[in-house]
Amino acid sequence: MMTIGILTVSDRRSQGEDEDKSGEVIRKVMSQFGARVVDYGIVPDEKENIVAKLTEWSDKGGVDLIITTGGTGLSPRDVTPEATLDVVDKTVPGFSEAMRAKGIKKTPRAMLSREVCGTRDKTLIINLPGSPKAVKESLLVILPALPHAIEVLKGEAEE
Repeated sequence: MMTIGILTVSDRRSQGEDEDKSGEVIRKVMSQFGARVVDYGIVPDEKENIVAKLTEWSDKGGVDLIITTGGTGLSPRDVTPEATLDVVDKTVPGFSEAMRAKGIKKTPRAMLSREVCGTRDKTLIINLPGSPKAVKESLLVILPALPHAIEVLKGEAEE
């Protein structure tokens, strides 16, 4: 069973001004896929807060996959990709490329999304957009490759 952490990045949601619909979509899709949520949090669009959570969850062990939602656009407050790049040891651009390629078929705005995916030790970190619809569409694109990626990271399979 895959263990996951869900990190929602949003100023409004972190202040309780809006419900976390995107985080719930991740929880629902991943639980249907057989994953178990072991960490969940909401942080404001502050690079230090994002870095702290990603580092904490990765370094403590027991989390195979961290999925973030939000903070991947072009607004000045969108810093999730930069925070993720500060944390990961290796990038895994294929996940981001696949999500954007699929998204572009639905809307040219998908080109504006800046998701970063990578690894920190034995944890895979995936950035997703902030909208619930885009979260579901993106997850469905990468789901087939996630189990093998996790197995390779854990040393249970070869590439």
